[in-house]
Amino acid sequence: MNKLIYVLFFVTSFVGAQNNYNLKKGAVANGYDVVAYFNNTALKGSKKITAKHDNVTFRFSSEKNLKAFKKEPQKYIPQYGGYCAYAIGKNGEKVSINPKTFEIRNGKLYLFYNSWGTNTLKLWLKENPEELQKKADQNWQKINQ
Repeated sequence: MNKLIYVLFFVTSFVGAQNNYNLKKGAVANGYDVVAYFNNTALKGSKKITAKHDNVTFRFSSEKNLKAFKKEPQKYIPQYGGYCAYAIGKNGEKVSINPKTFEIRNGKLYLFYNSWGTNTLKLWLKENPEELQKKADQNWQKINQ
């Protein structure tokens, strides 16, 4: 009986962690290098240079960035699991992102939807990003309960 409980806990923990991340294209940030964003660059990560964290895959453009991530993963993980920060803040919805549309704010990575004439980074900046960030933090807690 105890073994069954452990297996169920592991499976639900694994699935739960994956549900907290936007894994379009099989990796966080659509496979873009989360460390590169902190150099103000959106770079595709390589399928050959990866790391697992929280049971999900992160890709990197260089071994140097991989090492930086492994040393301090929490620094580089995108806010709200890599979903659109504006959508999480505005209405608590998990919306995919354009990995080339991002902002580093207070040392944190925020990703945004940008397609079909709608750039949510521009909306975020126009509509009081500090307030949207507070709402997004609250909404993200509710989403992940």
